[in-house]
Amino acid sequence: MIRDTLAPAPSDAQDLPMEDLPLEDLPMEDLPVEELDGALPDGPAAPGTPAFTLAGVRVPARRLEAGLHVVATPIGNLGDITVRALETLAGATIIACEDTRMSRRLTERYGITTHLVAYHDHNGASMRPKLLAKLALGEAIALVSDAGTPLVSDPGYKLVVEAAAAGIRIHPVPGASALLAALVTAGLPTDRFLFDGFLPPKPGQRRNRIAELSRLPSTLVLYETGPRLADSLKDLAAGLGPRPAAVCRELTKAHEEVRRGLLPELAAHYEQAGAPRGEIVLVIGPPLEAPAADDDVDAALARVLGDHSLKDAVAAVTAATGRPKREVYARALALTQGDGAPPRDAGETD
Repeated sequence: MIRDTLAPAPSDAQDLPMEDLPLEDLPMEDLPVEELDGALPDGPAAPGTPAFTLAGVRVPARRLEAGLHVVATPIGNLGDITVRALETLAGATIIACEDTRMSRRLTERYGITTHLVAYHDHNGASMRPKLLAKLALGEAIALVSDAGTPLVSDPGYKLVVEAAAAGIRIHPVPGASALLAALVTAGLPTDRFLFDGFLPPKPGQRRNRIAELSRLPSTLVLYETGPRLADSLKDLAAGLGPRPAAVCRELTKAHEEVRRGLLPELAAHYEQAGAPRGEIVLVIGPPLEAPAADDDVDAALARVLGDHSLKDAVAAVTAATGRPKREVYARALALTQGDGAPPRDAGETD
């Protein structure tokens, strides 16, 4: 049975200014319009004591050690920023970010005046040498993504690689991560997990990738978009079988939702409900460690036969249970013929 949890706003929200409330996904046209590519300052930051504002108090920030500081920022709730991250952003000579308009919401909230410059997939080839040149001169640059930890399905990897190759020190400043937030709330095993980013958008490539993932004895964590969610869940159900899973949406925001269930159930729900809005993380439980008993195989088949062809149902349950394919096929035939329903598109099973 599918279970879902819709989280209310934080219990102390009434005591917080509006800027501290969980953020919604605002359309970009509602944000201040400025040049996305930005411009690098000609020289180092103006002299003075860098600072940030916390709880209405102006807090001085020390000048940073030279190097590239990879800074995690909130994934939705501005209150999830760490004090070290604030000090780093305030003390850096430049903040390189995916979109200066998005990052400015954070810096303005905390009174940070560090120069923002856009660094993203589209301008990386031209901007990266400029940033590396400043790093080579001993400046401290903070790298942030729109939300969460940079380099986790975000730009920044090439900059870190080239900076490290040039002998520039990389400073991690950990914090919020949608991947870890989803993993700890899904209620699935956390002792061994694999993060695989976004599945391929093309159906054939997506199914091939799912087939590769099906052999891994670990919990799977994936990112997905609303428009592709139903199709991805359907392919995951066919390729992985009736594994338990959780769809985690809008984590840390006002409309945070975690919907738990078996993959076929979740696929059916979102096919009917339509594409959800917001940022989505899928967490999928690992395969069974030992071959399932006959009753478990029958129960799994009963759940998927109604929505899949016999061939696809057999493939999914074989992957999920570890039972030989011929045995699963025989039990599927017995189930379909036993209730008078003819096999659907049986096809080849070898």
